[in-house]
Amino acid sequence: MKFNTKALLGAAAIALIAGSASAADLACLITKNNTNPFFVKMKQGAEEAAKAAGLDFQAFAGEKDGDAAPQITAIENCVAAGAKGILITPSNDSVGPALKEARAAGILVIALDTPLADPEAQDMTFATDNFEAGLLIGKWAAATMGDTAGAKIAMLDINKDNISVDVARDTGFLKGFGIEVPDLAVMGSETDPRVIGHESSDANPEGGLRAMETLLAKDPDINVVYTINEPAAEGAYQALKNAGKENQAIIVSVDGGCPGVASVKAGTIGATSQQYPLKMAALGIDAIALYAKDGTKPTASEGLTFFNTGVNLVTDKPAAGVDSIDSAKGTELCWG
Repeated sequence: MKFNTKALLGAAAIALIAGSASAADLACLITKNNTNPFFVKMKQGAEEAAKAAGLDFQAFAGEKDGDAAPQITAIENCVAAGAKGILITPSNDSVGPALKEARAAGILVIALDTPLADPEAQDMTFATDNFEAGLLIGKWAAATMGDTAGAKIAMLDINKDNISVDVARDTGFLKGFGIEVPDLAVMGSETDPRVIGHESSDANPEGGLRAMETLLAKDPDINVVYTINEPAAEGAYQALKNAGKENQAIIVSVDGGCPGVASVKAGTIGATSQQYPLKMAALGIDAIALYAKDGTKPTASEGLTFFNTGVNLVTDKPAAGVDSIDSAKGTELCWG
């Protein structure tokens, strides 16, 4: 039996699941942190879906991106509590062994947004196609610039750990921009001199500011800025503004959260790829409820190795050949 998205989103299906799940069935959500609005919205979606499905619900979080120790503790707590399923945005692959133990205990494990390198560490991933998200902003940046021969590109990643979501967005952007990427499995394999450098932003404004300052010191004429997410973009813009260079660079990002879409509307971010964390989490909870009911496990979207929850490019400056929605529509959909 395949995992049917439309059926799961229907009110009748939710009622059926709620009527069949035991109140003792527990679903856990473990995010990278509890401050990024992306993860806050995930928690909201999961909590609401768990209530509708009649599941008990517990939420846990690390302190920051890359902080695996609290996530491992949370996994162990969920196993000890007899959870039916775990939804997790893994900080890095070191959580894999604990998740494999959870699966061995009969717990359904679904990675949200960030797949693990070890396929045995999760039953399925529910995510944006992060490579496609990067590709879209790369194509838009190239089309907007026109002549890309004079591009000077700053790459603001999460960190140097080659986290799957980090790699996919980074390499997708470069490919979309027209940069040759010899190894899509790691960041920084490109040799194109237009890439000024990669710096760690920790996916937050402070890190984005610091990373952008470092790259501006390396080349003050940077005119294209890729950022892993919109909090990092916020910091990058501030660094450019502090240097009196806020009008010299195109900034692109990924997430499409409500503050990020507002930045698109204001013109500080040129374009962002919008993903849908509430949908990821809600569908993940529905999958746990079905698993608790009869052991059904979710399957991947056709042609992919994960369940694709969709992506849209948001910009108020559409570029020829690149499909997009405007900030008004992005505001309507943000965090959905």
